[in-house]
Amino acid sequence: MVNRFDEHIQRFHTASVKWDGMKQRFHTDKALPMWVADMDFAAPEPVLEALAQRVQHGVFGYTYRTEEYLNSIRSWLFRRHRFTIDTSWIAHAPGIVPGVGFIIDALTQVGDKVVIQPPVYYPFERVIRNYQREAVYAPLAFDGNRYHMDFDALERQFQSGAKAWILCSPHNPVGRVWTEDELRTAGELALAYHVTVISDEIHHDLVFKRYRHTPFASIDERFKNISVTAIAPSKTFNLAGLQTAVVIIPNPDMLIKYRKVLQKYSMEGANTFGALALEAAYRSGESWLDELLDYLDDNLTTLRRLLAEQMPEIHLIEPEGTYLVWLDCRELGLSKEELDHFFIHEAGVALDEGHLFGEEGNGFQRINLACPRTVIEEAVTRIATAWHTRH
Repeated sequence: MVNRFDEHIQRFHTASVKWDGMKQRFHTDKALPMWVADMDFAAPEPVLEALAQRVQHGVFGYTYRTEEYLNSIRSWLFRRHRFTIDTSWIAHAPGIVPGVGFIIDALTQVGDKVVIQPPVYYPFERVIRNYQREAVYAPLAFDGNRYHMDFDALERQFQSGAKAWILCSPHNPVGRVWTEDELRTAGELALAYHVTVISDEIHHDLVFKRYRHTPFASIDERFKNISVTAIAPSKTFNLAGLQTAVVIIPNPDMLIKYRKVLQKYSMEGANTFGALALEAAYRSGESWLDELLDYLDDNLTTLRRLLAEQMPEIHLIEPEGTYLVWLDCRELGLSKEELDHFFIHEAGVALDEGHLFGEEGNGFQRINLACPRTVIEEAVTRIATAWHTRH
């Protein structure tokens, strides 16, 4: 039986950033695109059916977010994560990155320090600077195999007067799923130094079976009062182009401030298709997600095996969550410029360059496993062939 995720869907000529945008980004259209964090899989059938039915209706006027929409979010968070929320805490964002920007605008002042933990999702730093705040760093500790929070570095930045901390949970790109104990320790520090926690949990559903995601705000009632949780169906169900994210803010004063920012930018409105897709996915997409997680686990096994067999110079940092894998390429002995050139122009594989995620990412690359398995097989073959040609 052919797995639905084995299907190769032609994405060229669909205005896809990942595929059609590769020419502008990497100056080639001959590489395998395994960079942008979207999947090469069709969305769940219930989502496609809901959107098709709405298209058949034919009228796409102004819309609002219904009680059914809000309850689908509440139900999903409880079923998948045992996170109990009130629908009154829910606010809209057009995407996680814009949402983080709105939160920073609402809850901090120009010149305030905002903490990030590199190597980390690179748009965070851009957003912080665009809102005229100062990005400060508490780099993750790396023992050569696994990353950990450096609580001393985190506390130093909190002591320095930081007003907010962007928590990436699960972490992109290193794939850590933070334990409850780790989050509790960091949360106590945030409480002690009056730091607002902006918890980006967009990858919360994409966790391998051996691990469990813990929503930061679910750990302690006190953490709810100092935190904002940002989620979206975009990574989970491959709906990024529908631009529907969710911000959960239990603290009523913080929620009012956030909604005032939405009003300032006239961003309260709902996208008809985004709202429909979110509701359909959260109500009826669970079995699809479970199949996806099994497929991603097998993809990870395939990548691990092929690298060991064909390219042992590249060390896979074991991910606990996300469909993104952090590759330690330092043993190749290449500068960051040489490493970028090797992957894109010699191997013909387009990955996200590690140095984008901060200087701690020098010598690393990030690969996207949310693709048919044969693409992973082809990618490793290309990389190994190019490397052995060099030697």
